[in-house]
Amino acid sequence: MTSSLTALQDWVDSVARLTQPEDIHWCTGSDAEYKRLINEMTRSGDLVPLDPQNYPHCYLHRSHPSDVARVEHLTYICTVNKEDAGPNNLWMDPADAHRKLDDLFDGAMQGRVMYVVPYCMGPIDSPYSRLGVEITDSPYVVVSMRIMTRMGAAALKRIEQDGKFVKGLHSIGDLDPERRFIMHFPEELSIQSIGSGYGGNALLGKKCHALRIASWQAREEGWLAEHMLLVGVENPQGEIHYIACAFPSACGKTNLAMLIPPASLPGWKIWTLGDDIAWLHLDKDGVLRAINPEAGYFGVVPGTNAKTNKNAYDMIHSDTIFTNVALTEDNQPWWEDKKVGTPALDWQGRKYEPGNGPAAHPNSRFTISAKKNPSYSQLAEAPEGVPIAALIFGGRRKELAPLVYEARDWRHGVLVGAGVASETTAAATGAVGVVRRDPMAMKPFCGYNFGDYWMHWLSFADKSDKLPRIFHVNWFRQDKSGKFLWPGFGENLRVLRWIIDRCENRIGARETPIGFLPLRSDIDTRDLDIKPEILDELLSVDVSRWQQEMASVLDYLEGFGDRLPADLLKAHEQVVEALQKAG
Repeated sequence: MTSSLTALQDWVDSVARLTQPEDIHWCTGSDAEYKRLINEMTRSGDLVPLDPQNYPHCYLHRSHPSDVARVEHLTYICTVNKEDAGPNNLWMDPADAHRKLDDLFDGAMQGRVMYVVPYCMGPIDSPYSRLGVEITDSPYVVVSMRIMTRMGAAALKRIEQDGKFVKGLHSIGDLDPERRFIMHFPEELSIQSIGSGYGGNALLGKKCHALRIASWQAREEGWLAEHMLLVGVENPQGEIHYIACAFPSACGKTNLAMLIPPASLPGWKIWTLGDDIAWLHLDKDGVLRAINPEAGYFGVVPGTNAKTNKNAYDMIHSDTIFTNVALTEDNQPWWEDKKVGTPALDWQGRKYEPGNGPAAHPNSRFTISAKKNPSYSQLAEAPEGVPIAALIFGGRRKELAPLVYEARDWRHGVLVGAGVASETTAAATGAVGVVRRDPMAMKPFCGYNFGDYWMHWLSFADKSDKLPRIFHVNWFRQDKSGKFLWPGFGENLRVLRWIIDRCENRIGARETPIGFLPLRSDIDTRDLDIKPEILDELLSVDVSRWQQEMASVLDYLEGFGDRLPADLLKAHEQVVEALQKAG
């Protein structure tokens, strides 16, 4: 046995002594193993089989009503130096965290099977992939990890070769919210999660490993782990450009990842490589290349229908595990805005009563293999990844941000990403228009101090002269009556076309204090009911509002004190000076 497998076995043995499971199962990732676990959960009631005619091989999982979402207030970064975690994270001393967790894990798996889940984040043969092992007492986690990662024997073989892996320990515990923690130990490359069976807290390969731990690894190793979708945009001539986009929640991320070109743009195609996470590495030529570390989707269901996201809607009609959706009388899954069917049972299995709230939980989910997506790109499995032409940040701003603009250079682009913000909606928070900063859409997911994170981003300007251009988009500009000025959805391809044309130096742009904006004639609005004055409004820069915005951005950045990079402040000063001249 190699030293890496010996270390793995020693760790498994130590966890078993602590948690005292009834049995230990090393997962192989085989079809037979998956089917056996599905059948066991069906018999126990952990999974409900859905209508086999309309939803073949689909199942419903109901989580505990107190366990339905990520728990950011119970999610900690445990580093020796508190400043390394930064004000963007909750911090706990590693020694204190280990003592607390050892008490909670003591005997936590009694009467349960302990599953050992070796997995690979990224294509199994890619030099950009990283390995992990999750120990869990949840068969739901095992089958979900099989969908979401390259899990099993092949991953174990690569662990043996590479000798390095992230350790993840999970137990559903007793589901007591007072005994629920998600702890990250980046200096140890380890994660411990207890008291939750919800995917974002329990599928440790996802946000915990692929973003929080991976972002720390990426800084040490010279790459980027980002909360970004990955798509290929193919024009009628067969040229494909790959872009990576970072949007906060409720900003159209999944819809863009699976965009269907409108009939008014014949010959265009969108290829989906990933809807959530991208790992970006410089190759030997200085080109930034990306892989999607995940193999599946863990998507929010409500709002998904044949109009908003046809690809997602079509693919989740088979081979899908749903979590916390409602059920119709004939055992079909139902969720708000599905547009088809009537709920009979709500997400808790109770008879549906409108007075009890939504039938499906607002954070109900689907888990499905990425290969089921009609727009799936085979290059999602390419070991070398894909070359990135553009990085795009976005937010939800009803008045401020133009439809699209380009950063002047890499340093300015990092500032654009650091200042990303969205305005809350009444449906989400009860307060409209509250601006929340979410740098690079990584606020809940960066595993270390944002000041150091921005410094790491800035360092890439010294590593390559072939970096992608950086853009910002905003599909959510509104008029005074609250009507959206831009149609969005598939028509966003028109904006992507402008971005690609800029990357290829095919068109010019209008220089403004905040960056380069399109000329009106360069945004294709054929067949759209958009008047010239509306397009002008979409592409306008209100100097006084932007001066207020940059003051707000500076207030936020200065919260990171001595860790704030000087180059980021210089980029900010340049925008402020340009606004002053324009004003």
